[in-house]
Parts: sequence; C-alpha cells; structure tokens
Amino acid sequence: MRIFDPHIHMTSRTTDDYQAMYAAGVRALVEPSFWLGQPRTSPESFYDYFDALLGWEPFRAAQYGIAHHCTIALNPKEANDPRCAPVLDELPRYLSKDGVVAVGEIGYDSVTPAEDIALAAQLELAARHGLPALVHTPHRDKLMGLRRTLDVVAESELPVERVLVDHLNETTVEEAKDAGAWLGFSVYPDTKMDEHRMVAVLQEYGPERVLVNSAADWGKSDPLKTRKVGDAMLAAGFDEDDVDRVLWRNPVAFYGLSGRLDLDVAKAGALHEGNSILRGGE
Repeated sequence: MRIFDPHIHMTSRTTDDYQAMYAAGVRALVEPSFWLGQPRTSPESFYDYFDALLGWEPFRAAQYGIAHHCTIALNPKEANDPRCAPVLDELPRYLSKDGVVAVGEIGYDSVTPAEDIALAAQLELAARHGLPALVHTPHRDKLMGLRRTLDVVAESELPVERVLVDHLNETTVEEAKDAGAWLGFSVYPDTKMDEHRMVAVLQEYGPERVLVNSAADWGKSDPLKTRKVGDAMLAAGFDEDDVDRVLWRNPVAFYGLSGRLDLDVAKAGALHEGNSILRGGE
C-alpha cells in the first residue's frame, strides 16, 4: 500500500514518526503551515518557520525515504492578530519556491472580518501564482463556515476545482462535493473523523476527489491514521484500486495542479546547513 499523506504537521513530530510512517507505506506528504499552539508575536517568526518547511523538514523526511512538500500561508487563527498582518505582503517570495505546492492552510477559524480579508487575499495569491489552495474549515459551526468559504471562493479568481476543502465531515461533504471542490478529511483518534466514519462516507459518496489525511500535529493525533483508513477500506470491501486512488492518486492529482510535485526522493546528505539529525555521535 503506497500512501501520500496530504496534510500532516511534521514540525511537531519526531524522527521516529518518519520511520514508522515509511514502514506503514507513506512515501510522500504535504506539510501545511499552521498555528504552532501559541501566538507568534512578530512576522519574522513566520519566516523562520516557512524556511524550515522548505529546508529542514524536507531534509529530515528524505532521511527516511519520504518526499516532503509544503503549503505556505497566514493561517486563519493568526489572521486575527494585527501583528501578523505583514505576513500577507511577504507571501509572494515564498509562493514562488519549488517546494510549495499550494497556498494553505487558509480559510476560517472563528469566521471574523479579518479572516474574510485574509482568505480573499490568499485566494488571489493562489490564482496569481498558479497554485491550488488548501482551505481549513472551522471546527465550530462547520456548515456555516463551509458555505461562507464557498461564497468567497466563488467571488475569487481561483476556480473551485483548484480548491481542497479540508476537515470535512458528514454534515459538510455533500455541499462541498456538489460545489466541485476536492474533499479533504482529517482522521484523528478522538476528534474530527475516525477511520470507520471515513469508510462510511466513502461508501456513500465514493472515492472520487477524496483525500484522507492524519493532520497529525502537537495535539493528540496519529501519523499512521492514513494507513488505518486504507486497512479499514479493504476490510469493508473496497478493492486495492480504490485504496490507491484515495491514499495516493488523488493527492498526487490535486497537488500536481501546482506543476511542482516531485515524488523522487533525492539521496539525503548527512548534513543540512551544517546540522545533522543525529544527537550524541555518528
């Protein structure tokens, strides 16, 4: 089983996770820029983070045979902090880099006017840079947030067919599918979707344009949830082609819209900017 995790925050994970993911079949991933768990106090802290997503994390992933790409954005939660607003002006210099395969995560957290502005601005940046967009739907009042998101997308220059609407569930999947968006589902141990609910959604709506991710981060999460979904699909009667479509071909098709997806993992050197992943010796 080959797996492409289209949304996972490896900055928050250990090298043991990379090793376990490779053993489970993960050969590629996309790491969206996101909220780190506490407020950033200056735009410069974003730029250091973006640089790590483009340098250190691809280096770490390559040590374990995994192709790493990222998405870059001002996330919706921090779009509400005026201290972070200058990040929007700096995004173009990052969105032009080869390792960036989408603008994201953008979207809504609390559905505020500031989030409206940031979402619209970043959809325009995606259209201008020829990139698709990864959109975060809010954890609260999801259907309202989805409808607001689709309205803003419709008003933008970015076609909805180049938008991946993530964190969907049973209440939002039908409207997102009918709108023509790509459908993203985050599978978590206790919150969001689980693998059995995910299988039920696939049985009802089919595997077309569906992407399943672990969204593993600093919270209680599991970077092997993609594999568990694949196993659950097979147990429920889906065939290997269906599993490959959901866990590999659909992510490749969506992020391939960027024209920058490179699934060949270059042999990693021992050092990145003079630093090793080793601690305590060779």
